Amino acid sequence: MKKLILLFAIVCGIVDCGLAQPEYTYVDNIKNIKLYPYGNQIGYPILGLNSGDKMELHFDDLDGGVADYSYTYQLCNADWTPAILGQLDYIRGFVSNRLLTYRNSSVSLTKYTHYQAVLPENNSSLSRSGNYILKVYANGDTSQLLFTRRFLVVDPKAAAIAQIQQPFNGQYFTTHQKIQMTVNTKTLDLVNPMQQIKVCILQNYRWDNAICNIKPTFIRKNELAYNTEEDCIFPGGREWRWLDLRSFRLQSDRVTHADYRKDGTDIYVKTDLDREKQPFLYYQDNNGRYYNDVTESVNYLWQADYAKVNFSFRTPDGHPFDGRDLYLFGELTNYGLDPEAKMIYNADKGLYETSLFLKQAYYDYSYITVDKAKPRSDFSHTEGNYWETENSYTILVYYRSLSDRADELVDVTQVNSITGRQGYSN
Repeated sequence: MKKLILLFAIVCGIVDCGLAQPEYTYVDNIKNIKLYPYGNQIGYPILGLNSGDKMELHFDDLDGGVADYSYTYQLCNADWTPAILGQLDYIRGFVSNRLLTYRNSSVSLTKYTHYQAVLPENNSSLSRSGNYILKVYANGDTSQLLFTRRFLVVDPKAAAIAQIQQPFNGQYFTTHQKIQMTVNTKTLDLVNPMQQIKVCILQNYRWDNAICNIKPTFIRKNELAYNTEEDCIFPGGREWRWLDLRSFRLQSDRVTHADYRKDGTDIYVKTDLDREKQPFLYYQDNNGRYYNDVTESVNYLWQADYAKVNFSFRTPDGHPFDGRDLYLFGELTNYGLDPEAKMIYNADKGLYETSLFLKQAYYDYSYITVDKAKPRSDFSHTEGNYWETENSYTILVYYRSLSDRADELVDVTQVNSITGRQGYSN
């Protein structure tokens, strides 16, 4: 019975990769988790196999003090199910390490301990390409998970060429973006390309709306062509909203007021309105991600403070959405996975409300609705969808030889929707 329950959970996406969700925070005291390429806070952690690439891990423990925290890696297949391999098959050296670099906060009203690491460490490198999950756990017990985060390791054996087009289908012409691409597989030993090659496309590094298991339209010798009006189309969305919290004292344009207490700060953000029918306006954003920074301290890692940040959203008629839930969306809520991401309707005020405990940073965010009957994120009722929106797309190409037991990641190609478009720059 336990095996059947576990199988059902994996199929439904409830658990993944060794009884852990690919990206989730399991405890309340861990905040501001960041995993990114070395030196680039708004980048996505993608490492080249045997390349010497590094990524940074940062997080805060609000319990303070010094705790026994460790980490390990889990290799997964293209669909994020666990690879049927032992850790020694893809990790050279130690399969787990303790987090030994930490520092207590200073200056800030909120007390915390900041942990950080540069990964992979010299005593623990990765020997295979593919999808990986970083697991951080307590007291040397892998069942005491603190959080998990995804990252990718690529071994470039294939090459994709892609461009963003406006769909021909009148239903999507003004609201969606189409990815047309070809994948060159000349260095791969292919017998059955339809079975051995898997392609996945991410919009702004999001996995909640990733398009995967795409089948090629044509196969020409060593080239797979993907060009349909249905398979590789994403809603365009709109440029993300922003919130500058690099200073709590100097309030930015998106803040109405702040309450300063001896033991903390409450920030009140201006009520957000529906942008669905507003004219499209292009401006540079961080595509839903945030970066920590301070304007009045020296070090944003352990001198930045936290505040309770209050968000509110008003629908056009002041009434709640019918049959839909509203979520605060972006990296700041782990793309809707955090419990506080769901907004609660306040009938007395005619507003949706939620609050997050956030560290000083510059944030991008949006609002999405989710149909209660058919759970699926949707910008069309809060932000609108526009073909002109600037979006970053990541094309992932996976390969599995006929004798292998895990998917390899053999190409990562980045393409931007405004590259080459007249009048735009990124």
